[in-house]
Amino acid sequence: MLNGLLELPVWGVVVVTLIMTHITIASVTIFLHRHQAHRALELHPITSHFFRFWIWLTTSTITKEWVAVHRKHHANCETPNDPHSPQIFGIKKVLWQGAELYAQAAHQPEILAKYGHGTPNDWLEQKVYTGHAWLGITIMAVIDLLLFGVLGITVWAVQMMWIPIFAAGFINGLGHWWGYRNYECADASKNIVPWGIFIGGEELHNNHHTFASSAKLSSQWWEIDIGWLYIRLLQLIGLVKVKKVATHPRLHQEKNWIDRDTVKAILHYRFQVMAHYAKEVLVKVYKEELRHTQGTSRQLLKRVRALLIREESLLNEQDKINLVTILEQNQTLQTVYHYRMRLQALWQQTAVNQEYLLQSLQEWCKQAEATGIKALQEFALTLRHYTMQPV
Repeated sequence: MLNGLLELPVWGVVVVTLIMTHITIASVTIFLHRHQAHRALELHPITSHFFRFWIWLTTSTITKEWVAVHRKHHANCETPNDPHSPQIFGIKKVLWQGAELYAQAAHQPEILAKYGHGTPNDWLEQKVYTGHAWLGITIMAVIDLLLFGVLGITVWAVQMMWIPIFAAGFINGLGHWWGYRNYECADASKNIVPWGIFIGGEELHNNHHTFASSAKLSSQWWEIDIGWLYIRLLQLIGLVKVKKVATHPRLHQEKNWIDRDTVKAILHYRFQVMAHYAKEVLVKVYKEELRHTQGTSRQLLKRVRALLIREESLLNEQDKINLVTILEQNQTLQTVYHYRMRLQALWQQTAVNQEYLLQSLQEWCKQAEATGIKALQEFALTLRHYTMQPV
């Protein structure tokens, strides 16, 4: 039968193919990524086994290998030990050969031993999924041929390319190369687009690297994480239990003092605090200074806006030179940048006692309010409202 058992028109085959590849994407983001790699949620055995079976059927991916490589990526991000960083290997190689880089890391026993703990190791995993990894996609090829006839060959080819191209290539490549950042975490991760639909929410890569253990990848109200939508639907029928999501800062407007609760809240919400500082202090002061700057200094100032906000460890030597040059020429910008670095330094002092952190934060706020820079003064006053208590 030339058109297969379903006898679908070409557009029908395309629709079914897209549905099947989307189920694969959902299986990867929910089962492999959020459940297995980061333990952000628990899956009912029915849900877990379905995802595991579907991944075996459509990708031949072995859970322990995928999880181990991904955990190693997080532990060594943007370093020579990162299995697939475009900052190290180059964007072209990761984009088009990401699956090969993944395979190289997955075949190293020491990586599996160190990072693959806690993954399924039952009879089904040992004797079927791992023991006969290629059997799944072979069965899938037969199913595609039976259902779609000659077009089944194309359907199967698309299924086989989907994860290597869109997960191994796009997410690991573009997700660390191009896009926007909500948070200045210490790696080059970026949100490719704010609508995480096509790749199951994995488009929101900067959000994920900032809050790796969060089951929800969207952060702003205008961002969409379709994987989270599926998780919520499964949760409604008892097939998923969410363990952790990134929470928004709690601000108590009647609280106007800095205490230990404030310190705990600011440390807990440190990425949101620094994002707020960038938006409400650095960008506001930058725009004001740009209006009053002319000539060559103005042209240089235009080029350093992103550098004022960017994580310092991600600046190259030329970026650092440009930033130092403009800060030396602008006392106000130098001041707010200096206060940014001082505030950020608090995160690195968590080993000291709470009393020292409290005194440091109180002193930071006192001095910030005394600068006479309105945006910085208002930010310092806002810090007093942060709390860990229910509002």
